[in-house]
Amino acid sequence: MPQPDTCCTLVPYFQVHAGKMAAFKALTERFVAQTRSEPKCLHYAFSFNGDAVHCREGYADADGVLAHLDNVGAILQEALAIADVTRLEVHGPAAELEKLKEPLKALGPQYFELAAGGFRA
Repeated sequence: MPQPDTCCTLVPYFQVHAGKMAAFKALTERFVAQTRSEPKCLHYAFSFNGDAVHCREGYADADGVLAHLDNVGAILQEALAIADVTRLEVHGPAAELEKLKEPLKALGPQYFELAAGGFRA
């Protein structure tokens, strides 16, 4: 039965520094293992295109996003030493995005508000 969609999606893209892809891939394995236990994580995976990396991640709501960032903060700092974030998007309902704007301000994301009428199975 469809329900209101409160899902928040983080859409980060990384550019891995030259010669650091093997180290970055090792970090992705740690990210996945660390994220597996998060109760509000709906999906989480990495994809690769040369030295560009995308993390596909979705959470039940804004609280799930914040819990995730707290959970993987140390690994993220390691990743940022060998890769740059080239783009960061946050997608979700307006009310959930509002909860994220102050905590994510330093990351400089672009916000995308979900249109009314969507649903989640």
